[in-house]
Amino acid sequence: MGTVQVKDVVFNEGRPKICVPLVGKTKQEIIADVKMLGNVAYDLAELRIDCFDGVEQPEQVEILLAEINSIHKKPLLFTFRTKKEGGERELSMERYFELVRLAIRSGRVDLVDLELFSSEEEVIKLISEAREKNVKVILSSHDFFRTPPKEEIVARLVKMQELGADITKIAVMPQSEEDVLTLLAATLEMKKVKADRPCITMSMGKYGVISRLAGELFGSCLTFAAAKEVSAPGQVSVRDVRSILDILALD
Repeated sequence: MGTVQVKDVVFNEGRPKICVPLVGKTKQEIIADVKMLGNVAYDLAELRIDCFDGVEQPEQVEILLAEINSIHKKPLLFTFRTKKEGGERELSMERYFELVRLAIRSGRVDLVDLELFSSEEEVIKLISEAREKNVKVILSSHDFFRTPPKEEIVARLVKMQELGADITKIAVMPQSEEDVLTLLAATLEMKKVKADRPCITMSMGKYGVISRLAGELFGSCLTFAAAKEVSAPGQVSVRDVRSILDILALD
């Protein structure tokens, strides 16, 4: 499995990286949360722009990105999570891709998230444009209702690689302990057989917490942790995640 470097962060090297979500609704809330991160041991932040009240006004998004960029020096991941995949609101596909394109062209984000189950043609176009701007793309898939069979999880991740993602990602909801094992088995198959680039996987909710902590062993290069508010079921605090990753370290 290859590595991907974003600023000083190298995905797929050493311990899983810790990403902190920014889920404020106003610019003031988001900037306050960014400033608070100065005392947090994290690796990158995810701006969940679907939580932002001004998301449908491009000029407000640009102002927000400029202010974050002026005080935040670690990598920034820009994500609009659609309603169907667990986000706060819905946009038309046209507006969704315009928003991600705005972020890529802004020069103020390091990574963008694109959902696999959108327009494949537009995804390919945006991946190409992101590459020209030296912005990395995480192709993602989220299932908040079930855990697909292992073969389907692997197939989705392989499809993301084929489309040109820099990093692949899948998050699923377990209904049982066996579902967590399914996610971990798929992750391990990617690590040992199918993956040629960094991969992020997680099982959500109370059953899936272990998947957020055992990435170094099974092959997930990043985990999400809460500095303040969570962005998905089962997230753990940054402090606890960092401590457990140190305990489980393979080196």
